[in-house]
Amino acid sequence: MRLSAYALAGAIAFYLAGCASPVAPASTTNIRWLTVPTLQASLAGAPPMAVGFDIDDTVLFSSPCFYYGQQKYSPGSEAYLHNDAFWKEMNGGCDRYSIPKQAARHLIALHQQRGDRIYFITGRPHTDNEQLTALLAKTFGITDMQPVVFSSGPQKERFIHDRHLKIYYGDADSDILSASAAGARPVRIMRAANSTYLPLPVNGALGEEVLQDSTY
Repeated sequence: MRLSAYALAGAIAFYLAGCASPVAPASTTNIRWLTVPTLQASLAGAPPMAVGFDIDDTVLFSSPCFYYGQQKYSPGSEAYLHNDAFWKEMNGGCDRYSIPKQAARHLIALHQQRGDRIYFITGRPHTDNEQLTALLAKTFGITDMQPVVFSSGPQKERFIHDRHLKIYYGDADSDILSASAAGARPVRIMRAANSTYLPLPVNGALGEEVLQDSTY
């Protein structure tokens, strides 16, 4: 779905608002915790596959760029999220100030070692001359980089389905729901507490596996 003139009053505002579950925080004893070694063991013997990652708060701590955008384009309000100029700046290189998450480095290294094809699907709108694809390839040392998929909103089911992804990693409830609906294995990456992407979701609230120590 592509929103005309990035009229993101619905989809992008919903995406960046957090899509958090309204239920009370689940007990940590009920969470299906996952580690990189246990993930690797679960994939032992499986042929190379296609896997996908969300970007913001999943592979990149991009709050510095969102905070910058708000201060520049709409101090004190969320109006910047509906501004074409902000998204062009965001996709056009602002992520050089985003911090790569170490959990993502470990996961990407595992999947590259297995020979899996890696896709990135983000709720950001597409903009001309995007530099995000090249930045991610360089940051994570991806040898067979696929163009970033810009879904222009939180619903990613068809993008996951069309690429036959077997696993999809994301921090938002919408990532988990989209992966499940598309038949992919959803894995929650924990969102940092100081993220600008609020409210924080409830890890494990949807019964998904949650990667341990993935806030950073």
